Amino acid sequence: MCRHLAYLGPPVILRTLLFDPPYSLVRQSWAPRDMRGGGTINADGFGVGWYPADPAPGQRREPGPAAAPRSGEPVRYRRATPIWSDPTLPQLAAVTSSGAVLAAVRSATVGMPVSEAAAAPFAEGRWLFSHNGVVRGWPDSTVPLAARLPVRDLLTLDAPTDAALLWALVRGRLRAGADPATAVAETTAEVEAAAPGSRLNLLLTDGRTVVATAAGHALSLRATPEAVLVASEPLDDDPGWRSVPDGQLVVATSAGVRTHALAGA
Repeated sequence: MCRHLAYLGPPVILRTLLFDPPYSLVRQSWAPRDMRGGGTINADGFGVGWYPADPAPGQRREPGPAAAPRSGEPVRYRRATPIWSDPTLPQLAAVTSSGAVLAAVRSATVGMPVSEAAAAPFAEGRWLFSHNGVVRGWPDSTVPLAARLPVRDLLTLDAPTDAALLWALVRGRLRAGADPATAVAETTAEVEAAAPGSRLNLLLTDGRTVVATAAGHALSLRATPEAVLVASEPLDDDPGWRSVPDGQLVVATSAGVRTHALAGA
């Protein structure tokens, strides 16, 4: 299994999400507290995606390959190594702030590749996506679902993994006009029907909305009037954390947080 988190709220230094809390994402990479369903550490890569502030009115973006991403699009930093071994991330996290973040550490399922491309978050346009869990019977169980995707999407999967296919299924619905909650809920139901017993904790954000599922694995959230933090497990002992019951969908925006049952849960 993996660990992931998403934050929406006033800009914070990335270090306060990744390194500073007593049970930070970095600590969860080597000492997770709730790795139900297999695995002991999350050492098979990591990724952080964040949304930079839009430039001030009249501020010009410099052209060229070093230019900032297009307005609204996130920045990603991914590696195939354990998060605790990366020498650059602590420095980057100490000077980078954002009001919308998605980060993950990976525990690869046996037989799946360990590569930077296989590490969440996956991305397209404004979207960032992560999966904590496993698809049972991979890859045979998902062949009918994959067959319905455009051939080009299959040929350009980020990696030959269950998480990358889940992203392709969610992304296909988003491209077709589905709202993020519907895209995630329908994908979760579809995959569970094809591969019963899968663990399908999904996390999706466009920097304005966070959608998360608790489907076979732990999920917690902490919400205040200013911010919301959704994570595989609490980052600290703050009493504001609450566990999301299994079979629930979480939708968080600046207007608040709502949860409801996933279809079939």
